[in-house]
Amino acid sequence: MKRILLVEDNEMNREMLSRRLSRRGFEVITATNGQASIEMAASQQPDLILMDLSLPVVDGWDATRRLKANPATRRIPVLALTAHAMDGEREKSLAAGCDEFDTKPIDIDRLLLKIWSLLEKNEAL
Repeated sequence: MKRILLVEDNEMNREMLSRRLSRRGFEVITATNGQASIEMAASQQPDLILMDLSLPVVDGWDATRRLKANPATRRIPVLALTAHAMDGEREKSLAAGCDEFDTKPIDIDRLLLKIWSLLEKNEAL
């Protein structure tokens, strides 16, 4: 069973996405801010991180930069999630170290394709 760290400060979004991923066979652990995501990624070593970008304490861009700078967590794929689908958001996310990008509201089928693609790429390394 693949473990996903879902980093989302909105309780309704976190619970909805957590349930949908759990029903599809993933173990889901959650964090509600960027600092907690950094700590949980290091201690829990998830297979993938779904990172909201607009987070309290430490935003998703900075949390991703810190995760990718840490040898213990740099290989964990990070998929950015954002409600801001403006021009440049994808590029900004990738520049921060995110491996993939998706927008809210979540299209679960599209998101699952991206999750499985990242998991397969990471296993091939």
